[in-house]
Amino acid sequence: MENLTNINVIKSILEKHGFSFSKGLGQNFLINPDICPKIAEMGNAAPGNGILEIGTGFGTLTAELAKRADKVVAIEIDTRLLPILDETLCDFNNVKIINDDVMKCDIKKIITDEFAGMDVSVCANLPYYITSPIIMMLLENNLPIKSITVMVQKEAAQRLCAKVGSRESGAITVAVNYYADVKKLFSVSRGSFMPAPNVDSAVIRIDLKDAGKLDKETEDAFFKIVKYAFAQRRKTLLNSLSAKMNIDKDKLVTILESININPSVRVEQLDINQLKSLAVSLKAVI
Repeated sequence: MENLTNINVIKSILEKHGFSFSKGLGQNFLINPDICPKIAEMGNAAPGNGILEIGTGFGTLTAELAKRADKVVAIEIDTRLLPILDETLCDFNNVKIINDDVMKCDIKKIITDEFAGMDVSVCANLPYYITSPIIMMLLENNLPIKSITVMVQKEAAQRLCAKVGSRESGAITVAVNYYADVKKLFSVSRGSFMPAPNVDSAVIRIDLKDAGKLDKETEDAFFKIVKYAFAQRRKTLLNSLSAKMNIDKDKLVTILESININPSVRVEQLDINQLKSLAVSLKAVI
């Protein structure tokens, strides 16, 4: 297929199929020729590996993944893109397109059925409006995947890659760091897309880890604490947890001090290990 980052090629094919961009689906197609090869190279697309792609767009990233990985399975919600992808990906026999909503389909079954014997990673240029729900869905479902390499809004990348315990961190920072290690790979300017979004982007990689998981009861307590404390992040930990979880303040002070946490700190000042210790201590009372 011709250069899939060439604007004239893209416009010609889209016009032939009567395609118009959907704001509702957050469609912004990559046209910078340097970006997709970098995502593929840094996203574990390699011989012996399988790649699950979320959202194909025009097929530009899909093609770069297919050049490197043994197999690519792409989940695309927009039925209008299917005939376009038949054309743009016609040179590849290792690509399968599943027309479905990634938030509703059985990802674990897809991985089991399609990637036997392969290490699997996820790559995606995610719509900004649904970035966090998709990332958390992938992490919470305990999928057999090695990494998640995604294009996200610049501000989302900063939040996701922030150090837990810093002012820049949030509930999503803690949640992702519970399951994985996160790092920013590179920045992407808004001019790299068609149509151009109003913000710059960044590509991050989330490398899943096995160590450090809590038992189910403690894990549930951990995420309740994170949810409620960050909902009132400007309040002290004592005030936010006692109010949201209906815990007696004196009892909570005793528990916090027993694990060397100052009751007057804010949740954003706690590192991941302190939050885990807090979950262990509070699971019996929340």
